[in-house]
Amino acid sequence: MNYYYDPLDRACKSETGAIARGSTVTLNIYREDGGEDDFSAEVCTLIVCRDGEAERGIPMQKTERGFTVSLRFHEIGLYFYRFLFGSGCFLGCGKFRRGTLTRDPEPWQITVFEESYRTPAWFKGGVMYQIFPDRFFRAEGDYPVKPYKKLRGDWGGTPSFRPNEYGKVLNNDFFGGNLEGIREKLPYLKDLHVTAVYLNPIFEAYSNHRYDTGDYTKIDPLLGTEEDFVRLTADAKALGIRIVLDGVFNHTGDDSRYFNKFGRYDSVGAYQSPASPYIGWYRFREYPDSYESWWGIETLPAIEERSESYQNFICGEDGVVKTWLKRGAGGWRLDVADELPDFFLRKVRTAVKTADPEAILIGEVWEDASNKISYDERRTYLQGDELDSVMNYPLKDGILNFVRTGNTAQLKETIAMLLDHYPKETLDCLMNILGTHDTVRVLTVFGGKTCVEKEEMARAALTEEEAAQAAEKVKMAAVLQFTLPGVPCVYYGDEIGMQGYADPFCRGCFDWSKTDCGLHAFYCKLGEIRTERFPEIFKDGAYRELYADGGCIVYERRSGGKSVVVAVNNSAGEYNVRTEYAYREQLSGRLLCGSFVIPPFSYGIYARE
Repeated sequence: MNYYYDPLDRACKSETGAIARGSTVTLNIYREDGGEDDFSAEVCTLIVCRDGEAERGIPMQKTERGFTVSLRFHEIGLYFYRFLFGSGCFLGCGKFRRGTLTRDPEPWQITVFEESYRTPAWFKGGVMYQIFPDRFFRAEGDYPVKPYKKLRGDWGGTPSFRPNEYGKVLNNDFFGGNLEGIREKLPYLKDLHVTAVYLNPIFEAYSNHRYDTGDYTKIDPLLGTEEDFVRLTADAKALGIRIVLDGVFNHTGDDSRYFNKFGRYDSVGAYQSPASPYIGWYRFREYPDSYESWWGIETLPAIEERSESYQNFICGEDGVVKTWLKRGAGGWRLDVADELPDFFLRKVRTAVKTADPEAILIGEVWEDASNKISYDERRTYLQGDELDSVMNYPLKDGILNFVRTGNTAQLKETIAMLLDHYPKETLDCLMNILGTHDTVRVLTVFGGKTCVEKEEMARAALTEEEAAQAAEKVKMAAVLQFTLPGVPCVYYGDEIGMQGYADPFCRGCFDWSKTDCGLHAFYCKLGEIRTERFPEIFKDGAYRELYADGGCIVYERRSGGKSVVVAVNNSAGEYNVRTEYAYREQLSGRLLCGSFVIPPFSYGIYARE
């Protein structure tokens, strides 16, 4: 006998997705075939456990069509469950979350979160844009350059990548992009319908990526001043754009006010003296030259987050988090959130939300953030007292794989996982990326050329024909990115077809001569559809899969009485749609009545007239 259970079907699970503490959920399983005699003798038990605890069995009540049980969840956390039949077979989580009968199946998961959990409404339904500050736009002005920093005059040149005579890549070449340059380009961002700008680190540091913080209280002089930052955030906010900062709180630079390995700061750093006020911020194995660092990189000494002095410095009333929010920032993205203990993330959240309840807090997590295990500990990012959102790497991988191969399986499974595991408040805030400063650029991904060595990466480039073909794939990926649950985040330059392999080649200078390309216009159109034509749908509208197989995925986003249907056909076949209604395809403006065809290798966003 076969049984049907799908946690994304409200007939099976009365409340889909993660649930608030105190909620009651009814689980129903249905028999799909088999005679009455077989079923009359059948019994079923729900096997459930809270994360880390022993399983327990709860007898299910037999119904005319299967079995049912209701549960009330009194504690936040993760719960895992499956169904045991008298025959000894389990019904557990199979492909695309659907139930599968086997002797030892994977369990389903229920995420239970704090009932007061809310995420910023302004962020939902918007468009995010990521900027690597040194490479976006260089405004004219007097910006002091320290002797160890090399300011280049060849905007658009290849970033330095070769190691020096000691085998180290210094990352100390700068092209001079600055905050005033970003401010001058706010109208460009507005044309893209951007509502949030995420900036890679802007605080004083030795390197061009600035993940080796030198001074959390000071804007890097090559980027500008505190006044420049305040002016940027104010002008951006006037256009409906908020600035999100990068919080690098797991480590500092060795060349910093706090560690001061080279004595370049007017402070007594932890490296210089055991009497330093910062000595407790770091973990020394043998003082002073052996210390813990991020991934063993000695230029990035790791922070001891249990230090009360450090906690107060970052999260206190006059700490880093609140200070920059008061100066106009709209939120924080937390670098390497996996490396930050849960207690510290809670302190950061408290600081953020007391300074500005509407500030967004996003974590860098590369996997399913609802059940991530990091350093042998289950993380609790999405249970209501830590993060609002995470970088959606699972969806990135699903989209890129689908566009490359035409196989819907990974994308379909990823969407189902996100819908099943994440709170709706998180789902609507997910930072949906196709690429970042840490990944190969999306156009290069779709170009199909593989490079391994950096010398090869520096020379490799797509031909004009290859780039044009890859751009069509970028459009297909962007349609998915902009219409699936969450907030699309465009990595600067992807909208004009910038190329680049791994770091540092994915961090090239923005080419301002290409802003009139067709790809750019396409991104502008997607932003308009999201933020102006259907803001209520893409803010928090429900998702419903209509079809996903054979290289084609079709889904509906609905809010109230309004909906749009998105179809992406990455196959050589045609798909016929019959409907009694007239639909307007939003990208082309075509009116479609009665029946229409989804052509091979095409995409469309359809709304009823």
